[in-house]
Amino acid sequence: MRKLVCIIILILSALSAFGQKADLRRGNREFKKKEYAKADISYRKALMQDTASVAAHYNLANNLYRQENFDEAAKQLDAVQLTASEETFASDYYFNRGDVAVAKEDWQTAVNMFKEALRRSPEDLDAKENYLYARNKLQEQQQQQQQQNQDQNQNQNQNQDQNQDQNQDQNQDQNKDQDQQNQNQNQNQNQNQNQDNQKDQQQQPQGQQPQISPQQAQQMLQAIQEKEKQTQEKVDEKKAEALKSRQKEKNW
Repeated sequence: MRKLVCIIILILSALSAFGQKADLRRGNREFKKKEYAKADISYRKALMQDTASVAAHYNLANNLYRQENFDEAAKQLDAVQLTASEETFASDYYFNRGDVAVAKEDWQTAVNMFKEALRRSPEDLDAKENYLYARNKLQEQQQQQQQQNQDQNQNQNQNQDQNQDQNQDQNQDQNKDQDQQNQNQNQNQNQNQNQDNQKDQQQQPQGQQPQISPQQAQQMLQAIQEKEKQTQEKVDEKKAEALKSRQKEKNW
């Protein structure tokens, strides 16, 4: 019974391996004819029979690369990186993974992959040329990033300085506004006192003191409040004009 089970397992394994190789060969023929959609189906059938197949992942990734599906191609290659690194064609694997990284402008990965390809095949001139190209691109990217960081730091410092200047200007404007309000209030008080004094001096006959009705007192209070309101509006207008002036200066 055990022998029969083992024989059945071996037969199924052989059939699966045979079917996978047939799918791979079919996919390779379709790939050469540039029938990429058909090749995609064949390679995925091969993967369904053996999800760990390095050849199936590798071929599918090449097919996806031709269709400019670089993200999926990278996933297929990364899925078998550990296994592929031990294969005899490991240099080809790393070369193709580097090409995918170049297409994605992932320069750090491209440098690493071409370096691994050169370690396994030092005489590969294409790998050496691609490595130098990716390395130069990586250096340019790093320099641009450094420049952006410097510019960002400078902008932050400038913004901090501008905020400090703006706060100082606002404080000065507030102090000026407060002084102006105090002066206006003092003037109003002096005027009110003068008016009161003049009224006191104008004595009625028989020495009677003038009396102010509640309605007259309310009218006087409203007049004072209206004058203070007008004064405050003028102060606010001056303050708004000063703010507009600072905004224009920032715009240049």
